[in-house]
Amino acid sequence: MYGKAFAPEYQGALTTLSVNSSLTDVLAAGTEQLRAAERAGEHGEVARSGLAVAEAHRRLGQVGDADRAWKASYRAAREAGDTAAMAWALWSGGTLARQRGAFALARRLLQLAADLGERGGDIVVRGYSLAGLAETGRIQGDYEAVRRLHEQLLAEARRRGEARHTVWALEGIAQIHRNTGSYDTAYALFEEAAEIAARADDRRGHAWALRGLADIVSVRDGDTERALALLSEAETTCRTMKLSSALAYNHKMRGNVLYRAGRYAQARAMYEQALAEFRAMSEPRGEALSRLGLVKSRARLGRDRAQTGDELAELAVELERIGLRHAREMVARAQEEFGVADGAPQGAGTVVVR
Repeated sequence: MYGKAFAPEYQGALTTLSVNSSLTDVLAAGTEQLRAAERAGEHGEVARSGLAVAEAHRRLGQVGDADRAWKASYRAAREAGDTAAMAWALWSGGTLARQRGAFALARRLLQLAADLGERGGDIVVRGYSLAGLAETGRIQGDYEAVRRLHEQLLAEARRRGEARHTVWALEGIAQIHRNTGSYDTAYALFEEAAEIAARADDRRGHAWALRGLADIVSVRDGDTERALALLSEAETTCRTMKLSSALAYNHKMRGNVLYRAGRYAQARAMYEQALAEFRAMSEPRGEALSRLGLVKSRARLGRDRAQTGDELAELAVELERIGLRHAREMVARAQEEFGVADGAPQGAGTVVVR
């Protein structure tokens, strides 16, 4: 049995904030409490309110502000001698590093957070940090390395009745199944995640689950209109809660659905919108995936084959640099699809990528 979803990253005087609070409201309340704690010289409260500020900035795509905020939270927690608060700050920093595509730094910070969480006796931040490590590996395409950790964290979340973490784990495992072609299993897991999130009033988790369902409905069933309806429902939540990153990924998925339906001009427009959104928040993974969709859409609309080859080759190099294995495989499939296999650029003066 699951209780109502809660947000453990909203701490101290901010525990009254809901998991569904608008991020602009979280930022305003967190900043106000942070300033009051600074004036009072309360280092522990500075750390806790600073964590909420860091997370609001991160989720709003304000990466520079987020980076400064989590580091300030960590310094205040260290000054207060609060090991658990130090762990939460490191978790925020590691999550931001992953969002920015700095995967090695993300793993280092998240592992430190998990260790400090265990040392400080905070099983929640330990679980969140291990979940962050699992998600980092999944995003990079290291499915076998992190599948067991996802399943372990799912079992722990179910045992404690933590709806939000259960939803996260289900969605992560579902995404692994989707990316490895097990569509029926992925659909069932996304569906369970959506049901739990709805019952627990976890609107963010519900929006991500709907996005996953839309993907499966599109790729497995070819049901374009239902997929678009699911994405529209999720988009309403993203806009209400100011979930900038989730909204950009929603738009990128809408591009995917339209592309699969052969509606290439509409797909191109959605990929262009998503690309601009990801660039505004300095999120390289989303940017790369949007670029891939945009290249493919333009190719279907008659773009010169040489230009398509060049762009795919450039994108392959970028994905190798970032370390996104699954996305790199997607580029390779696109190179075959458009007759520029082996990453051979078609323009003059470029380098062949193998």
